[in-house]
Amino acid sequence: MDRAALRSTDDAGRQTRATIAVVGLGSIGGVIAGALCAADRHAIVACVRKPVAHLVVEWPDKTDEVQLRCLTDPASASPVDWVLLCTKAHQTSSSAPWLARLCVKGTRVAVLQNGIDHVGRVAPLVNDATVVPVLVYYNGERLAPDHVRFRRASGNDLILHDDADGRAFAHLLAGTPLRAQLSADFTTLAWRKLLLNAAANPITALTLQRQSVLRRDDVQALCRAVLDEAVAVARADGAQLAPDETARTMALLLTFPPDAGTSMYFDRLAGRPLEAEALTGAIVAAGARHGIATPLNTALLTLLRAVSDAATNGGG
Repeated sequence: MDRAALRSTDDAGRQTRATIAVVGLGSIGGVIAGALCAADRHAIVACVRKPVAHLVVEWPDKTDEVQLRCLTDPASASPVDWVLLCTKAHQTSSSAPWLARLCVKGTRVAVLQNGIDHVGRVAPLVNDATVVPVLVYYNGERLAPDHVRFRRASGNDLILHDDADGRAFAHLLAGTPLRAQLSADFTTLAWRKLLLNAAANPITALTLQRQSVLRRDDVQALCRAVLDEAVAVARADGAQLAPDETARTMALLLTFPPDAGTSMYFDRLAGRPLEAEALTGAIVAAGARHGIATPLNTALLTLLRAVSDAATNGGG
């Protein structure tokens, strides 16, 4: 793949299209790849294990079906303007061969993953490219390898640092249904996203129920206790949270559709390893750094690790 060949120019020779590689075509990557392809403002390629000729994205008010160019061998890739890293956080290392080929000093790598340490996790793998952390709020569901469904979970679908790189990423989304917000306090918002995941992901994965399970009074009580621990850790880590942050988080969770799943729920249904370390594990690790006890999150992490290890070992 030749970045110069993919880039279009106008009559004055100015660049009008960016070259974008989407690494990971699951629920998150499928939605954003489909949105960008439908807008047709940039040259998109998907980096995947198995190619798909087209991609269907269900939006609340329409369905897009787009042609999609795919690469299956990192050796066939060459540098691009943007990489959108859409794998699960625990799959980052497996993306290293792609990143080594796609990234050079001028590349920007948007990391659309859960957790709070996007830059630290990815920077060693990208050949001095610029890492752009992105918080994903939309709910994606992968219905088939070539079919994803989008649900809007809040007023904004993606949140970025309010800096030149964040603004450049937001500009990529022009013409798509995806809404981006820029923020000067990314640390606080990253922890707020982690709080949502700290409650919804473990509970849905361990009960094998969608978010309707959060409507139970006893489950809500458990979630509030889990969140109280996480909020204390987040404040110690520099997040500027509200006095009633736990209540606000629960209220937001209960606005999500009852039939929506979570990434960890879908991974457990499919028998895949869970993203436990980047979510609950990040809370437990930060608690240990700051000397804050997290017994409920530690208990959840133990159970999640057991489920994940069983998936890794083929259910044994």
